[in-house]
Amino acid sequence: MKKILSIGLLLLCCLPIYSKTRAEEIRERLLSRDSSKVFVASHRADWRNWPENSLPAINSAIEMGVDIVEVDLQLTKDSVLIIMHDAKLDRTTTGKGKISETNYADIQKLRLKNGVSIYTRHKVPTLEEVLNLAKGRVMLNLDKADRYFDLVHSIAKKTGTERQLIMKGRKSAKEVKDEYGEYLDEILYIPIVHLDDQKDFRQKFDGKDTPLPEVTPEKIKACQDTARKEIADHLKVLKPCAFELLYATDRNELPFKLKKELKGKALIWYNCLWDTMAGGHDDDAAMEDINNGYGFLIDRLGCNIIQTDRPAMVLEYLRKRKLHE
Repeated sequence: MKKILSIGLLLLCCLPIYSKTRAEEIRERLLSRDSSKVFVASHRADWRNWPENSLPAINSAIEMGVDIVEVDLQLTKDSVLIIMHDAKLDRTTTGKGKISETNYADIQKLRLKNGVSIYTRHKVPTLEEVLNLAKGRVMLNLDKADRYFDLVHSIAKKTGTERQLIMKGRKSAKEVKDEYGEYLDEILYIPIVHLDDQKDFRQKFDGKDTPLPEVTPEKIKACQDTARKEIADHLKVLKPCAFELLYATDRNELPFKLKKELKGKALIWYNCLWDTMAGGHDDDAAMEDINNGYGFLIDRLGCNIIQTDRPAMVLEYLRKRKLHE
């Protein structure tokens, strides 16, 4: 009997000890609605130091400790998924023309430009290359993925990264379930909800002192009612782990109320790329007063996920507050 027990213990000792990858840990925290820390999503990776959406930009963002890297997808003429924001090659590469009219082999001859439009040694990556780089290390928010999601999913399956993917969108709960239902056990879908009619608050800067149109309390309330219905529908049908909430100014009271209403039901994601996405508490506001930027979103609005163009600054701030590892 002792001999059998000894052999059994020996076999147990020889079994490999499974440890979760960092990506698995982040996913589990998202799904458990963990509000003890704040997640950081890096927009187009670390584009201030590397060409946007490039492999070194993605790797840099991962190594600095972000939880989610946001990248953009485009499809070449010969059906290769590449990582690029624009539909044209002109702004971010040494080439010109529409990606949809260009073969992948020709795109591979091009070089990526940096933030001041100087060409670099770096090339345009494919989705497959990015998934292999990120495997086990970070969650990936694939923007514009819904246009060719079957192809995205097949590449994710091939690379074993399908449980690292996040999609966000404005579709109704029913549309999401009908179109992506078979994928929703693997892919995390996060609804984007406008809490007001942003076009009433946003104007293109033209050098003129043009006043914004008057927005009545009645119109704000109508937008709030629509937003509440969207949120309720998503909670009932999809039970998403988070919502991305967009609002233009603090004249809207709904963001303050949702801090309490969504607690324990879904995390709150704010996008800090420009002012009317986060009520004026964006990256620029944080550069002037970090507590009126990221601090306001966290403390006043219950933000659990910050999407940013300044991931290093956000991480430093959160670590000082013990809100990130």
